[in-house]
Amino acid sequence: MLDLETKFHFDDGKMIVQRTQDCTPIAEHTKALHNAGLHGSSEMKHAASIPFVIIEDYCNKHNITFHECIGNKEHMRRMLNDPDLSAFRVWKGKV
Repeated sequence: MLDLETKFHFDDGKMIVQRTQDCTPIAEHTKALHNAGLHGSSEMKHAASIPFVIIEDYCNKHNITFHECIGNKEHMRRMLNDPDLSAFRVWKGKV
C-alpha cells in the first residue's frame, strides 16, 4: 500500500531527497472508515490515517524531527485540524 518512491537530486553541492507517494488509496480507506462509522470509541477516537510522506513534509517545512513531531501534541493537532489534510480524517471532530 505504500508505493513510496525516493529520488535523489544534487544541486550546488547539496543532496536533496524527494519522496512521493500516491496517497489516494489511504484517502479512500479513511473515507470508507468514516462512512461506516468506524470512528473508534468515545475514549479513543480514530482521528486520521496520515501518510508518512505528509508527516515527513510537515517536519521538513517546520524544521523539526519526526520524534519532535509525534512527541508534541500541538504539531499533531495542527496536522489533524488542517483542512488540506481532511481527506485523511476518519473522525471529523476538532482535535
